Amino acid sequence: MASVLLLLLVFVFDLIAFGLAVAAEQRRTTWQISRESRDLSYCVYDKDIATGLGVGSFLVLLASQLLIMVASRCLCCGRALTPSGSRSWAIFLFITTWVFFFIAQVCLLAGSVRNAYHTKYRVYFGNTSPSCRSLRKGVFGAGAAFIVLTGIVSELYYVTLSRAKDLQPSRDPGIRMSSL
Repeated sequence: MASVLLLLLVFVFDLIAFGLAVAAEQRRTTWQISRESRDLSYCVYDKDIATGLGVGSFLVLLASQLLIMVASRCLCCGRALTPSGSRSWAIFLFITTWVFFFIAQVCLLAGSVRNAYHTKYRVYFGNTSPSCRSLRKGVFGAGAAFIVLTGIVSELYYVTLSRAKDLQPSRDPGIRMSSL
């Protein structure tokens, strides 16, 4: 039987990770060009809180995934599962969980790194403005979407795996030889 406490804990972790990712999307670093004089301009960035939120979301999602994998013994450890539809679904959901998890982690990590990057050069002489770089809209949002998918699929995986582990192998005696 699937542990309701574990499912609730994983749900809370995924909800926290989702909230942090959405907050990171809303608080992405913005910039403006500042001119010290007619010939000198540079980029001024606002506070960089989105990087911390993205890394926090990354770590909470990692904890959630590790919790599910340790509790289920990562599908590869433990006793063999009896052939059934639940086992097939558990294998499919295991692979899908890891794919969604990987995509979410890449979005969160890449978004955090890119958001933390600030150009530090100044432009002297000329009418060209400096190239102020910032994170595109939607990177943390994509991470948040994949956090939701990871949460749903990982909990389905755990329930399906628990169901497959609870199945007892049928005692089909097959053909027997009788002693006459």
